[in-house]
Amino acid sequence: MSPQIITASQVDVTRLQHLLTTEFAASIGAARPHIQNLTLKLSSANVVEASAIPADIVTMNSTIKLCDLDNHEVDTYTLVYPEEACIAEGKLSILSPLGSILLGSRAGENVTCRVADRESRKRIENISFQPERAGAFHL
Repeated sequence: MSPQIITASQVDVTRLQHLLTTEFAASIGAARPHIQNLTLKLSSANVVEASAIPADIVTMNSTIKLCDLDNHEVDTYTLVYPEEACIAEGKLSILSPLGSILLGSRAGENVTCRVADRESRKRIENISFQPERAGAFHL
């Protein structure tokens, strides 16, 4: 399967590639399919300056509304680095199966990820906050 070609900022790609070389990422398991897919996605990304990221692309620290396509539940998450993750607060780790799929996806897009023994299908309803769009390039 060929990797999804995404547009990502140089800052996000650099930070995430570094994260994937850490002991923390290794403890999750570099052989896990979603980590392998994230690695491929980053290595084939269309890398641009943060100011050039389109407003409809999910980037690190973006806040998004997701609709479950099976049960129609709607949740809001912020895509974060693992040390900030807290699902009770809506902070979804980039190293989770869903988080790794969301990076580089677009508002209006459907995404599918494998969670435990089933596939979870979600629609990205909107991106209510994207650091690049807000000019918050330090996030």
